[in-house]
Amino acid sequence: MKSVLATITSETPDIETSSEDYASRFRGPVGDYFLKVQSDITLEFIRDWPGANVLDVGGGHGQNVKPLLEHGYGLTIYGSDLSCRNRVKRLYGDSSYTFQAGPLLALPFADRSFDVVISYRLISHTAQWRKVIEELSRVARHAILIDFPTWNSLNALTPLLFGLKKKVEKNTRTYISFRPAELKAVFRRSGFSQITTTSEFFLPMVLHRSINRPAVTGIVENVCRAVGLTAAWGSPVIMRGRRN
Repeated sequence: MKSVLATITSETPDIETSSEDYASRFRGPVGDYFLKVQSDITLEFIRDWPGANVLDVGGGHGQNVKPLLEHGYGLTIYGSDLSCRNRVKRLYGDSSYTFQAGPLLALPFADRSFDVVISYRLISHTAQWRKVIEELSRVARHAILIDFPTWNSLNALTPLLFGLKKKVEKNTRTYISFRPAELKAVFRRSGFSQITTTSEFFLPMVLHRSINRPAVTGIVENVCRAVGLTAAWGSPVIMRGRRN
C-alpha cells in the first residue's frame, strides 16, 4: 500500500511552476508577449463553450486566471500541493476561483466533471505523463488542452542551447520534448480523436529573452507565423482534443 501511495503522490512538478522564481521568466514586455500569445490561442480553442466550467491542472502559475475570468469562464485551479495556491492568491485573492490540492495522477473528481480541462507547464516535467493525460481526459466533458515542447522544431538544438537557457533564466530545468504523434495517440485512446494543434513561437523563447527586445520579438514572430515557419516547426505547441 505504501509503494502504491508513493507512486500516486510523487509527481509534483507544479510546485516549481507555481513559484515566484518561475514567474520571473515571464516578467517584462517579452514575458507579456509570451503570455498574450498563449492566452489568445487558449481562448480561441475554447470559444465553442462560452461560460464553460474550466479545470486548470497545475495552474498555480496563474497564467490562465485573468484571461479566463475576464471572458466569463468558471475556474477551478488544481495543484499537487497547497503551496501551489500562494501565487494566485496573492495576485487574485481567493473569491473568483476555486482551488483544490491533491495528487496529479488521481484527480479527486468524477468523470466529466468539467467542460474543459487545461494543463500548461506540466506535461514536459512529468515522468508519468500518459497517466496525467488519461486523468485530464477522464474528468473533461468536452475538451482538453495541454502545451508541450516538440522535437519538430528548433528544440532539436536543446543540447546546444541549454547552456544559454541556464545563463539567461538562471532557474531553468530539464524537460521532455515530444513528437505530437505520441501525444495524439494517448488523446485518441482516451476518447479525444478530434485534435487540433497550434505552435506558439518559431524561435526558442530563450533567444527572445536573451535579446530582450519585445518589438523585435513581435516582428520576427509575426513574419515567421505569416510565412508558415511557426506552423511547421514552432514550439511550444498547444494541443486541443475534443471528445468524440
